[in-house]
Amino acid sequence: MSYQGLIYLSSVAILFSASSVALSMEKVVQSNVQATMHVETLVLGSGCFWGAEKRYEALNGVIDAESGYADGNGFKATYSNITSQSRRFDEDNYAEVVQVTYNSNIISAKELLENYFESHDPTQKNRQGNDVGTQYRSIILTTTTEQAKVAKQVKSQYQQLLTQAEYGTIATIIKPLDTFYAAEEYHQNYLEKNPNGYCPDHSTGVVFNKKPPEQVDNSALLMGKQIVVLDSREYCPYCEKFKSTVANDYKGSIAMSFRHADQLQGLTIKSATWATPTILFLENGTEVYGRQGYASPEVFYKALGAFKLGDSEAYKVAFNSKTDRAYCKEYKIFKNTPDGTFVDKLSGEPLFDTRDRFNSGTGWLSFTHPIKSSVTEHDDSSWGMTRIELRSKSTGIHLGHLFPGEGPRSTDRYCINATVLEFIPRD
Repeated sequence: MSYQGLIYLSSVAILFSASSVALSMEKVVQSNVQATMHVETLVLGSGCFWGAEKRYEALNGVIDAESGYADGNGFKATYSNITSQSRRFDEDNYAEVVQVTYNSNIISAKELLENYFESHDPTQKNRQGNDVGTQYRSIILTTTTEQAKVAKQVKSQYQQLLTQAEYGTIATIIKPLDTFYAAEEYHQNYLEKNPNGYCPDHSTGVVFNKKPPEQVDNSALLMGKQIVVLDSREYCPYCEKFKSTVANDYKGSIAMSFRHADQLQGLTIKSATWATPTILFLENGTEVYGRQGYASPEVFYKALGAFKLGDSEAYKVAFNSKTDRAYCKEYKIFKNTPDGTFVDKLSGEPLFDTRDRFNSGTGWLSFTHPIKSSVTEHDDSSWGMTRIELRSKSTGIHLGHLFPGEGPRSTDRYCINATVLEFIPRD
């Protein structure tokens, strides 16, 4: 063999050896990943799968949650088939379930099942709240013998807690999984695709945690006008969205409180309390109006406007773009206030400062400029005029108009209706 041939064979041998080492290393890495990622699946049915899917995904250790159907036979598993009126009480109907894939090193089957039982009412057979039918049955479908053993233990423990709380017998079925059928694509991540809904909350309030029950004082809610928002003990994306877009910035004079459905003692509530968020407007402890589901700032503040302002001039100004009468009562009160700020009557957001107020002689409150980023400007061609309309950025209510160059020393004049403002002294 030539010298060049020996070099070639040696190079091939080195490359083959390097490839073997790389393959061996890859197997070691895969083995280590498998050793640390103990991936298991449980299939859980607790009523409508939309809210359940998102709730499981929020648990630390859950890798994926997929909506689907299981434990039926005799027909194709589709949403239209299982929700057919003819199969409402069919014992062979498929159940709405969620296939939960999880890392058992991070979250155990026991922890997952405790969350499952706490998240719905397992004593209900073939229903959860207003959802009635065999597809809504409470069911646990296991994939290992250990899961089945743990499921029976957790069920027994929860039964004892429910009995102490005067609930009935658990109707949850526990059996091995046969086949899981993934639901149609439009059902996956349903809450993300439907941003203005609610999370069904059918929980009993009975939990495995042995901490004493949380004591809530509702005495303040029995006086005057109040806003109560029903929150979820589990992760509810609609609740979090309402907090981030409305509640966290709310500074209104009507107090806003958060409660769970089992914390409404002493209040007279007419609305169903199984959906979160549900916004309740109360007067002297009695519900005047309730709204189920996520409310955008526009929707929330219009409802609050009706509750707080009623059929008043302020409501007509705020939502129908009407104008205060010149020298109205509120103008006379506000034209000579002490040092302070004028705020949005609904949100409490600061709009104008008394230091920028001046007497325009028109009979309406006038300012040289608003507090930064508090108002928005809009074209207004009503009444045959071309004007610049001013609205509150936080609520969208009508405030008045901007008249360029009509202020002191040719500055702008922000002409504002007093009825939609409240005054806060500068402390």
